Amino acid sequence: MMIQRLRLFDVTLPLVHGFETSSHRKTGLNHLLVELTDADGRVGWGEIATPADPYYGSETTRVAWDIAERYLVPAVLGAPWEEPAELEATWRRIRGHEFAKAGFSAAAWDLHARAAGVPLAVALGGTRSEVVAGVSLGIEPTIDELLAQVSRQVDAGYGRVKLKIAPGWDVEPVRAVREAHPGLDLHVDANGAYQDTDETTAVMRALDGLGLTMIEQPYAPRDFVAHARLQAGIGTPVCLDESVVDVADLRTMLALDAGRVLNIKVSRMGGLGSARLAHDIARDAGVPVWCGGMHEFGVGRAANVALSSLPNFTLPSDVSGSDKYYARDVIVPPVVAHDGLVQVPTAPGIGHDVDVDWVLQNAVRTLDTAAVAA
Repeated sequence: MMIQRLRLFDVTLPLVHGFETSSHRKTGLNHLLVELTDADGRVGWGEIATPADPYYGSETTRVAWDIAERYLVPAVLGAPWEEPAELEATWRRIRGHEFAKAGFSAAAWDLHARAAGVPLAVALGGTRSEVVAGVSLGIEPTIDELLAQVSRQVDAGYGRVKLKIAPGWDVEPVRAVREAHPGLDLHVDANGAYQDTDETTAVMRALDGLGLTMIEQPYAPRDFVAHARLQAGIGTPVCLDESVVDVADLRTMLALDAGRVLNIKVSRMGGLGSARLAHDIARDAGVPVWCGGMHEFGVGRAANVALSSLPNFTLPSDVSGSDKYYARDVIVPPVVAHDGLVQVPTAPGIGHDVDVDWVLQNAVRTLDTAAVAA
């Protein structure tokens, strides 16, 4: 197999409800879509779900476009490959830029699965026909508004809710949600907003008493020692996200007992191949995993659904229905959740068609190697 044509689309879509984390608030998303076409005219799609600003990590949409155009596009065009790992190997010497790599990786896996006539989930080794979905809720102006958002998602059938927290917005809003929903699968995510201080330890111990499924990424990404110290002092599992960029980080987490749950994000880990490897390592270590999201459009969300069908994804994943985020998604049909469950597609590849006309209507720039060659 060989890639004959490649297109990039820089696409912006508004969110149906603004979303605030410990670092910033966003009302829309700007992601890149990758389309790979082989010599037989088969197409695979991937999504580069970089944030627009360097708050989650150092990679941004502008940076990802530059890396894709200057390095990834030349690497994959005309390179012979049969398995996705062979195409992923063409960019191995590029350090970092996991989000950009992940978009190309997902497109390669989608194309590979379509060529084989199998669903992406099957190509990855998935075993589930449906996955349990959870929702992630941002920081709201008031606790009452947060409670209304939680109730809305519980009424929609979601059994797991993740709450974003930050210094000054933590114990009281979480306690209010717990009191309103005593049986809810509830966890919190700080995105590394806390310092390792006595004051923070008191906050974490208070959260530890609220029956949470996990406390996700309280400290800075590289501070494995602080996470290990926290995990030793509380009963609630610590979950790592930003800390684990590759399998070496995962092995550090395991060696230090810095976390007992892993959030696997395809984007953060540089693609489906590395995400699957992290799943296998965590499974062998007895550490449960779940698939986190970056508010992906439908292309990336569908890839996450496929990944979540692997057997060690035993916790609800961030693969809620597209309608929670976008009035109109870029795939047809959109990802849909019923009673908190998302069906794993059985059609080849990601199992959805991409609405190219809608993509073009919302694209602020495009790159087409066929046009460049002409």
